[in-house]
Amino acid sequence: MTSIRFLLLVGTALATSSGAAFAQTPAPATPPRTQTPPPAPAAAAPQEEAPAEDAEESEDAAALDDVVVTAQPNEVRTSIDSISYSLANDLQATTGTLAEALRNVPSVEVDPDGNVSLRGDANVTILVDGRPSSQFNGPSRGQMVQQIPASQYARIEVMTNPSAAYSPEGSGGVINLISKPNTPRVGQTTTGSLRANIGDGGRYNFGGNIAHVIGKTTLSADIGVRHDAFLQEIERTRTRFDAGSGQFLESRQTQNVDGDSDNVFVRLAAEHNLDDKTQITGDIRHVDVDSFADAVEFFEADAAGGGLAAAFERNSGGGFSGTFQGGSARVLRRFNDQGHEWSNEIRYDRNRFVFGFDTEVDQQIPALPLSYETIENRNRQNQIGFTSAYVRPTADGGRLRAGYELQAVNLELDNFVARGPNPNALVIDPIVSNEFHVDQQVHALYATFERPFGEKFSGQFGLRLEQANIDLDQVTTNIQASNDYFRAYPTMHLQYTIADGETLRGSYSRRIQRPGPQDLNPFLTYQDTFNYRSGNPDLLPQETDSFELTWQKRVTPAFYQATLYYRDTQDAFTPVTTDLGTGVFLTRPENLGSSRSMGLELVANGQLHSTLRYNASLNAFRQEIDAAGLPGAVDSEGESVSGRLTLNWQPTENDFVQFSGIWTGDQLLAQGVREQATLVNFGYRHKINQDWSFQATVRDVFDDFGSTTTLQTPTFTDRTSQTFGGRAAYIGLTWSFGSGQRRPEQFDFTAPTTGG
Repeated sequence: MTSIRFLLLVGTALATSSGAAFAQTPAPATPPRTQTPPPAPAAAAPQEEAPAEDAEESEDAAALDDVVVTAQPNEVRTSIDSISYSLANDLQATTGTLAEALRNVPSVEVDPDGNVSLRGDANVTILVDGRPSSQFNGPSRGQMVQQIPASQYARIEVMTNPSAAYSPEGSGGVINLISKPNTPRVGQTTTGSLRANIGDGGRYNFGGNIAHVIGKTTLSADIGVRHDAFLQEIERTRTRFDAGSGQFLESRQTQNVDGDSDNVFVRLAAEHNLDDKTQITGDIRHVDVDSFADAVEFFEADAAGGGLAAAFERNSGGGFSGTFQGGSARVLRRFNDQGHEWSNEIRYDRNRFVFGFDTEVDQQIPALPLSYETIENRNRQNQIGFTSAYVRPTADGGRLRAGYELQAVNLELDNFVARGPNPNALVIDPIVSNEFHVDQQVHALYATFERPFGEKFSGQFGLRLEQANIDLDQVTTNIQASNDYFRAYPTMHLQYTIADGETLRGSYSRRIQRPGPQDLNPFLTYQDTFNYRSGNPDLLPQETDSFELTWQKRVTPAFYQATLYYRDTQDAFTPVTTDLGTGVFLTRPENLGSSRSMGLELVANGQLHSTLRYNASLNAFRQEIDAAGLPGAVDSEGESVSGRLTLNWQPTENDFVQFSGIWTGDQLLAQGVREQATLVNFGYRHKINQDWSFQATVRDVFDDFGSTTTLQTPTFTDRTSQTFGGRAAYIGLTWSFGSGQRRPEQFDFTAPTTGG
């Protein structure tokens, strides 16, 4: 089995290098574009390409939209500062979560806990339709990424060097989730679809969408319900230096987690055209997430003289429960010039969620009576956002974009731990019970200007000015603090057309990663008996200077990209674990002196045969970490390789088979390394008729997706292996109704082209 996975993943490199040999003779290319602006952050979600019969009416409207580089229709789109990938041909997106969809996107990695990174950098900002999303950028992000269904999104846009029009938050870059459009074609009144899937282990998901036109108003609704099962196995082996005996003593900890989760997603939206130049849109959304599990934990620690010094068993029940609500309203005013517009939008998000467990502790060595614990870590967050964005084309073929943005966040963290001899006689533990409030406002002014300099050269230059005001209130100890600062963030993007369909791009951006509110709370947070976490009120923002040089080439029906990148980060965040004594460890964030990463990323989408297409990427990179001054950390450097390969086979007009593999390479940490991981998925879909289709998918075919982290210092070692029991099989049906709908099926059933 190992050799099968090895061959699959090595195929990434082979596909990348051999794709050109199988590419067809290119069709005559369109004249080179002189400008390729990204979508405005406050604009509505980019729409999917119109069908062929709508192409003529949409040609003018598309003149200022993203460049479309076609391997399969709409598969890859590029602009001067972004690249986006369609989910239309991703079978895992039909039944899976957002985590499954993100794992199939070049540059993006998602670990078993739902943590998202770009080229190994976990400091990533996730937007939805160009707007900030509080549910994807807080302590609940991992849970939401693993719960939200991928089927509500049409594309995933990656900006590793975004322009100044986007927030500089997130040193790794920005991921923009583009929702599926839900608008009927002109002349139609109603369109929509229903889908249902059932899986092994009691899994199921179903959902639907509908859009209806009444005069100048379009009403739409989306709903999704998902039930999933999960199984986790965690093994930890730790050795620590015992000063009393002068020996290194070992402890072993295992945990088996068996549970299920439920997710409900509802979104209602309205769009009204006051006239041909003024549009009003609004939406409200609601997400419920409930995840409950039973966990059994065993622990034993060796004694200096032999035998066991400690042993216990913990039986817990609990999990994650949250409600995420929000709404937005937007007014768009278009002027006479094409692309000349002004939009104003206000957003509100209200999130409430809790991590909680009830635990029975059986202390076996030394023998003690049964004891009980209750843990509740509550999070209450309100966020208000306002964006005013102005876009104007210029007479020389350029475009000016300017705007103001406000993000105001109020966060309340309430950590509660109580213990006692029985469930009805629990006493609050003051060491790990506390309340912490954060108020943060970020005001931003930005401007970008893009224009051609001749027929082959164009550039975009931007500057963003931000004022951040942060107020901290440790309610438990009545200690308040403030941190206000002003920063400027320049960006630059250059593009040169080498030949038809071939471009060279260079870019620079300065980015920041502010500490999350929970990262600033100095109080301890209880993880288990021997593991605590805390924030660091002295944590500084990290700042990154990012440079990229990208070559792109289109050879119909293939697309190739090679990117050289370099990132220099000051005050980079890193988790640091220290031994508090008696086997108790504390992990809290610290600032590195600096860190650097450099690498080469290759992307290739193409055709190996008239019925066989491939999507492949390979990222070879080097990391350097300056950990001077951090306890137990050392300077380190090393190389790693990550990659992915997806094969799409369409043996008949109505049948579609997909096989995908992902390889995540080692990642350096200040005190150790996070080791490689692999994931293999399979899917099949059959078009029954014009309205009905059948799909079957298997996630994590080999049932071994997980992660292993090893920490090593002069006084202790810690190796934690986590196996995510994620293998899941689904079968399902999709019914699309309403003639002439603009919203496409999950992927294109048309036969692949055989020539240029």
